[in-house]
Amino acid sequence: MIDNPRSPRVRAVAKLAKRSARQESGLFLLEGPQALGEALTWKPDLVLEFFATPTALERYPTVATAAAEEGLEVEFVTEDVLAALADTVTPQGVVAVCRQFPTALKDVFAEPPRLIAVLEEVRDPGNLGTIIRAADSAGADAVILTGRSVDLYNPKVVRSTTGSLFHLPVAVDADLADVVGRSRAAGMRVLAADVKGESLLDVRRDGVLGEPTAWVFGNEARGLEDEMLGLADRAVTVPIFGHAESMNLATAASVCLYESAFAQRS
Repeated sequence: MIDNPRSPRVRAVAKLAKRSARQESGLFLLEGPQALGEALTWKPDLVLEFFATPTALERYPTVATAAAEEGLEVEFVTEDVLAALADTVTPQGVVAVCRQFPTALKDVFAEPPRLIAVLEEVRDPGNLGTIIRAADSAGADAVILTGRSVDLYNPKVVRSTTGSLFHLPVAVDADLADVVGRSRAAGMRVLAADVKGESLLDVRRDGVLGEPTAWVFGNEARGLEDEMLGLADRAVTVPIFGHAESMNLATAASVCLYESAFAQRS
């Protein structure tokens, strides 16, 4: 059992909470039984190390079984060591180290997609993780991040996806103009979600949401710059019928993605 929170091995894993360490190593932290269970189910070859307290392993027997089936050895640690490894304030007793696995942009368009989410300068980790989860739920083919968005492997992003990170392709460090060009070449309509756009209800009535669609979502505070907005075929806003001053980006993105998912399946 590892019982020293300051040991070199523990400190090396804990450093993965920092972007510089993730970039240098090509690894990232994975916390919690739900996310680890999804990783072991969908991409077990990515999981390199598995740390857990004995009590946590008793609480999550399915994770222990999945790890054993993949031949992944569990490293038992004390509660203090687990706290040093984890990024959360109240960890669930399970931490893993995984290899990063971004999808190449060309592979996203290898077969013409029906629905993708493109994120330009999305900076909040919770928003990014939630949008990936929503895209997964809506049956999107991929998520694409431009180079100005938050790091995909930020621990909070990974936690917020609740395992969806392992379900669909996610490309990183893309250029928005390049993505738009590839989307059009694949026969997709490009819709930009922006408060300056026309109502989603009008776009729905026009019947375009059933077409292959690339939704572009911008920065939480500023939205999309005019130059970026001009790349889209249409700008669309989610109408607010109550008295809310605005809508959270992840919520608006979920609505847009599901509108397309409903239309494409009707």
